[in-house]
Amino acid sequence: MDRLSEMEAFATVVDQGGFTDAARKLGISKSAVSKHVSSLETRLGARLLNRTTRRVSPTEIGLAYYDRARRVLNDAGEADALVTAMQSAPSGVLRISVASDFGSQHLSPILGEFLHEYPDITVNMVLDNRYAELISEGFDLAVRIGDLEDSSLRARKLAETEKRMIAAPSYLDEYGRPARIEDLNEHKLLHYSNQASGGVWRVTSPTGEKRQVRSAGWLTVNDGQSLLNAAVNGLGIAYLPAFLYGPDMRAGNLVPAIENLPAETQGIYAVYPPGRYTQPKVRAFIDFLVERFRDREADSW
Repeated sequence: MDRLSEMEAFATVVDQGGFTDAARKLGISKSAVSKHVSSLETRLGARLLNRTTRRVSPTEIGLAYYDRARRVLNDAGEADALVTAMQSAPSGVLRISVASDFGSQHLSPILGEFLHEYPDITVNMVLDNRYAELISEGFDLAVRIGDLEDSSLRARKLAETEKRMIAAPSYLDEYGRPARIEDLNEHKLLHYSNQASGGVWRVTSPTGEKRQVRSAGWLTVNDGQSLLNAAVNGLGIAYLPAFLYGPDMRAGNLVPAIENLPAETQGIYAVYPPGRYTQPKVRAFIDFLVERFRDREADSW
């Protein structure tokens, strides 16, 4: 006989307190349940149940076996449910956390295509310039840029973006172009207030050395688009990713602030809570983003 069937029959007898109710629960005959349990006891060489005319109860060995058997049966049920879930059509509410600038510039324009492709999914996207706690706040996934701070989350890389110090030609005409990192101390800097590093810029010198720039910002704001607007209007030097400054750089509204300074590269990731399997709606959205950003170069946003 099938070992799992024997185990299930025995565990159901214990759960239901007798063979009759166990047979009704399993949808098989009482004699079939009895055969499964007898076969199990014979194979194990131990009596698992005390049988009287009034009741059935597990022996000491049977009780110990029941605890392990129930875990095995629960795991088997989860395995079956996993296969069913992974093959089912993506559906349900998908809650996404993403930074305001990236979300409005690069996710909002493509959500319509995703929703048409998966009509049974409803998207709830929260644009916020902070790192949301995915599990406690009920998010299915987040899109994050740069170093990943929470190693307990699962992550998939979507693309890369460059990060440069940029300024408007009008600003450089008025205040001069800095030739070295040290020259930034004499310039008006535009800071992003939500960075954990505060008013410190970590940049790479032409020789590859990591340097820190500490200077009070002339303007500090918690929104990347606002910093971009300030830089375009000649208010100072900003340190921003290419997914924000790309169009203005190509239009000539912005130029690199220090010409020979290498660009930093940042990863763009989809992160989601750990678990035994990925929900179909989450997997579908991540696959969609990977495909949409597949050919995007770090400097071509």
